[in-house]
Amino acid sequence: MCLVAFAWKAHPRFQLVLAGNRDEFHARPTAPLARWTGGDAHLLAGRDLEAGGTWLGVSERGRACVVTNVRDPLASKDGRSRGMLALEWLRGELPAGEHAKRLAERAGEYRPFNFLLFDRGAAWHVGTHPRPAATPLMPGVHALSNGRLGEEWPKTRRLRAALVAWLERGDAAPSDLFTSLADETPAPDADLPETGVGLELERFLSPPFIHGPRYGTRASTVLTVAAEGGGEVIERSFGSEGVRLGEVHLRFEARP
Repeated sequence: MCLVAFAWKAHPRFQLVLAGNRDEFHARPTAPLARWTGGDAHLLAGRDLEAGGTWLGVSERGRACVVTNVRDPLASKDGRSRGMLALEWLRGELPAGEHAKRLAERAGEYRPFNFLLFDRGAAWHVGTHPRPAATPLMPGVHALSNGRLGEEWPKTRRLRAALVAWLERGDAAPSDLFTSLADETPAPDADLPETGVGLELERFLSPPFIHGPRYGTRASTVLTVAAEGGGEVIERSFGSEGVRLGEVHLRFEARP
């Protein structure tokens, strides 16, 4: 993912409400959201067919996660795929806090990342920028993009505000959040972050939804997890120049 906003224990019915966009090169092979098979039949996620991992997933065993990269042109491209962070957590058994702390100790094995992990009791962030750290997340509304945790980029502020407004309406459908995820309005130059990629690229990357021929938003996802553990995940997928390719809507139940 490259942009995510989430409400953790801030809704009367949902333990977690999460909305996000995955931006990627359109040529990178990807399988859309699906229920996995075999020993992973408890997983619902898309799949990166190049490296084998995923960017966002949920397990019927009470786990969810999302991973973003960190925009740093000087960072090393060596290391394990970030998508494997998600699979390790979704397949694992440790509580969120213990998993997060252990991951922070070996974060250097992976390419630079932000990782959000949730179980039935806690939410944690593990990141590598500016240094590896594991941080517990308090109940409330949070947003994250390709910078460090808490870094205010225009599109994170915009999506967080949209999620807050959605929560305040009380009875709004989760699918209403797709309107904010589809926002292609670029940020004013004065508000752009300086991440070392140049002004033109900063402008291109500044909207919540990125529309381009080679690179852009590949998927928009809305996930809700009820207090008792079940929920639903909806994914809309896109091709080059933002062409809508399809939508997948999956429900899941809580398992032991």
